[in-house]
Amino acid sequence: MYAEERQSAIVAWARELGRVSVADLATRFGVTAETIRRDLDALARDGLLSRVHGGAVPPDKLPRGEAPVGAREVAAQPEKLAIATRAVGLLPEGRELTVLLDSGTTTAKLCGLLPERVGTVFTNSVRIAGVLAERPGIEVFLLGGRVRGVTQAIVGAEAHAMLAKLRVDVAFMGTNGISVEHGFSTPDPAEAAMKEAMVRAARHVYVLADSTKFGSDEAVRFAELSDVDGLVTDERLAPGARAALEAAGLEVTLA
Repeated sequence: MYAEERQSAIVAWARELGRVSVADLATRFGVTAETIRRDLDALARDGLLSRVHGGAVPPDKLPRGEAPVGAREVAAQPEKLAIATRAVGLLPEGRELTVLLDSGTTTAKLCGLLPERVGTVFTNSVRIAGVLAERPGIEVFLLGGRVRGVTQAIVGAEAHAMLAKLRVDVAFMGTNGISVEHGFSTPDPAEAAMKEAMVRAARHVYVLADSTKFGSDEAVRFAELSDVDGLVTDERLAPGARAALEAAGLEVTLA
């Protein structure tokens, strides 16, 4: 098979499956992984595919761009602080608590608000760990693994192994998208896998997100609406949106 024929077949397969991997393509066409990488690089230069780790996807399947964490920190600050303040009130009373904080600019607002009964915090956020480490009385555990630069969130097998052993009282989660049909979603598969593991590790799960996230479906779902105990969002959430979420069984708290 000529390279042009192979590359045409690769594009067709990618469009059908949504993603192709170097290893699978090498096996399918009986060529080396390096040959496939050259094919994918050539197709990416021509705009026919977009390269991702370990393979390629059609250009229209790429996750939407993620704003750097520094840019997101300055967006909707009053709403995020109000959401975090309201979320603290959902913590159980009467005993020392273990809390899991997902990486995100809204969950980061919790750092200065956690009450004294929160004795232990686990997080995959480099920034959150750094802030909480300066608070006396809270033992902080930073999950190990690879750091994604754009979000400064830790992802990977090491963090998954630790999460698999955890059972915390409450997890506070961030999200990039919320919809009745797609649930809670985020652009990056690695972060989605982390979030899904966090949901499983907690007795109670609350998603904290400003109202602009509603109606947005990102590439990868990490939780159904039924997988969490509630959503805390701001008062700008449209009444119709709140009604749709509650009709789907999700408890919505406005801050």
